[in-house]
Amino acid sequence: MKSVLLNAFGRSQIGRGEVKKLRTAGRVPATIYGRQTKPLNLELVGKELEDLIHHSHSENILVDLAVDQAKHLALVQEVQHHPLSGKVLHVDFHEVSPTEKVTIMVPVESIGEAAGVKTGGGVLEHVLHKIKVRALPGDLPEQIVVDVSALEVGKSIHLGDLKAPVGVEILGDKKVTVISVAMPKTEAEVAAETAEGAAPVAGDVEMTKEKKEEGTAGAAPAKAGDKAAPAKADAKAAPAGDKKAAAPVEKKK
Repeated sequence: MKSVLLNAFGRSQIGRGEVKKLRTAGRVPATIYGRQTKPLNLELVGKELEDLIHHSHSENILVDLAVDQAKHLALVQEVQHHPLSGKVLHVDFHEVSPTEKVTIMVPVESIGEAAGVKTGGGVLEHVLHKIKVRALPGDLPEQIVVDVSALEVGKSIHLGDLKAPVGVEILGDKKVTVISVAMPKTEAEVAAETAEGAAPVAGDVEMTKEKKEEGTAGAAPAKAGDKAAPAKADAKAAPAGDKKAAAPVEKKK
């Protein structure tokens, strides 16, 4: 991954109101977290940052931050966007060393049309959209590209099948599926899955019942294995004014 020059300026405004004024002026607040130094508050030119992100395959960007005539090699760690407009609200950078390996999540992109989709009527399923890689900052890929042209119905490409660029190590379980081709589900299969997902689990029903009993005033929670109370106990619990319930049963002579 080639580093890109990005101008930055020291920032003293940290209050909410001050930061709002900063954004109104077309600047974006940012913070760089150093490897061995304290975090440094920065501000960036919004247009330059937007152009940089727009022309990148992902937000995994290696930059040379020029701050007060000093340069910091850093990776974009997190970009916060406005939920409605999508504008960048804040950027976190992580300073790195060109001689030390780092680990990041990289997007996976597919190219070509799978044979199982083209001639077999299958559907391409993108299971893993990002994978974890480790490399020196200069060797980090912006994305991992996978050719799916030869993929038939019922076949998959696993993590261990991916070819990593030179100097890059792909991390994770090699048996994990990244991309596969499967036949589309029938309406009956979809309905069965929906019904199965909506069906209550027996344990959940029992748990709900116990909670209700615990919430009853004066009632003790039932324990597994407790014997049911004998039926004659109901006569003792009858109201005092109920003569029928209180009257003894006459024995026939």
